[in-house]
Amino acid sequence: MNVAVILVAVFFAGMGVAALVKPALIWAPFGVAPTTPDARNEVRAVYGGFGLAIAALLIAAESATADFRDGVLVAVAVALGGMAAGRLLGAVADPKPLLRWPGFFFLVEAALAALLLSAR
Repeated sequence: MNVAVILVAVFFAGMGVAALVKPALIWAPFGVAPTTPDARNEVRAVYGGFGLAIAALLIAAESATADFRDGVLVAVAVALGGMAAGRLLGAVADPKPLLRWPGFFFLVEAALAALLLSAR
């Protein structure tokens, strides 16, 4: 198993478990609190379920055919790159957040995307 792929899978699994167990933890760094059942459900679905699904997919891809594995790594890297790009585009309208948590997550997302692409 590739260490880079496992590292990215652990990141997604951690995000997923945190979102399912304590949804407020996910949005807290951004000054947002999921105060309604609908908001907590959204956090659990988008960050929890998605995070665990991506982690499972990355782990499964490690024992799959080379073509399937490469497809998974590229798809997840593109998703992470899209998240990072969204943060950069958001900085055009609101530049200060990149100096706080959004900037940190921009770096994490960009680094994880690069890790996956290098693991191909």
